[in-house]
Amino acid sequence: MKSSRMQLVSLVLVMLGAAPACSQNGGEPKGTATVASAPVELREGEQKFNANCSLCHGIGGVGTTQGPSFLHKVYEPNHHGDEAFQRAAANGVKAHHWQFGDMPKIDAVKPGDVDHIVKYIRWLQKQAGIF
Repeated sequence: MKSSRMQLVSLVLVMLGAAPACSQNGGEPKGTATVASAPVELREGEQKFNANCSLCHGIGGVGTTQGPSFLHKVYEPNHHGDEAFQRAAANGVKAHHWQFGDMPKIDAVKPGDVDHIVKYIRWLQKQAGIF
């Protein structure tokens, strides 16, 4: 698992978009980690993540100064199940694990979009050895 984690950090992904929820705050990436492009079957989720989530949660889910990394054990499926991501997009989230402030609801992201995004996030987590 450690070698796949190192590979995850060493591969390059071109940034495809920015999240409208954080665009006013100008989130900055926490690190310089880059990730591999997702497998073909997860590309829709990757694109939706990059367009709607990455400004706060970082390309590849690594986090920024505006939002936490999804590559942390607190976001693994037994702690934050897939439905938690649905609720977060639909309702927003009060800050509870991190000191980033509240997450606003993301009106542009519909439940089907979240399904694709979650599959992509779970793939990222597996690549990072989270579960």
